[in-house]
Amino acid sequence: MAGRLLVVGTPIGNLGDLTPRAADALRSADLVVAEDTRLARRLLAHLEVRRPTIAFNDHTPTPRLGELLARLTAGATLALTTDAGMPAVSDPGGRLVEAARAAGIRIEVLPGASAVTAAIAASGVEAPGFLFGGFLPARPAAARAAALDRLIAASGATGLPLVLFEAPHRLGALLEALDRSVPEARVAACREMTKLHEEVLVGSPAEVHARLSQPRGELTLVISRIPPADAGAAPFEATALVAAATRAGLPPRTIVELLRAAGMPRRAAYRAVPKDDVAER
Repeated sequence: MAGRLLVVGTPIGNLGDLTPRAADALRSADLVVAEDTRLARRLLAHLEVRRPTIAFNDHTPTPRLGELLARLTAGATLALTTDAGMPAVSDPGGRLVEAARAAGIRIEVLPGASAVTAAIAASGVEAPGFLFGGFLPARPAAARAAALDRLIAASGATGLPLVLFEAPHRLGALLEALDRSVPEARVAACREMTKLHEEVLVGSPAEVHARLSQPRGELTLVISRIPPADAGAAPFEATALVAAATRAGLPPRTIVELLRAAGMPRRAAYRAVPKDDVAER
């Protein structure tokens, strides 16, 4: 008989948020598949239980996926965990879930704490739903700017708040980008959720930036009140044009002038070129 893959939601900070079902799953699993085995062992120590652990993340060797599938096929029960929250949400665990399903393995999801829904609740935003963008690309700058522009445009078009994850060392740059693009937006920056020093700062991108000088730990941002794009705003195709012009060696200011000559409004032209490459004048 084939085994089971248990997708186990883990606490986002407070270990008391681990559900009884999740605790039972971790106690009974033949193997705990973790984004970071150090954090998994800390969680197991909290339960006063010892189980074998194995890492599965972006740096995991490709053959490991086959090894895990072989264990499942042989009848083992694997508990999939992430560092915090639900596995497969901005987490490489989704690859294992997809592969297990394709192999006919039984998959059970044990819901738990989620930074996404916790931040939405803490932000006080009233909306019928939200857009989840996870982490923006760390690099290159052009890809990061393009991803943010697409998400801002989608949020403005639908009227739904945008939820992003961000690392503390990139938070300042993100808030500056939001201030350039949508200075009128409302940002709820949630940090240390469920922990002793939980904090939710709400304001414009510039206001939140001024108050969050040296944040620690990853943050969850809820960005609302993003206005619809102007009729003449930069189309998505501008991203490809900027990338092609950059590969051709054109200076950033020249790219901006080309976009403006093509009829793109001044503000949209500067938004289409990453701040790292050109300073608005």
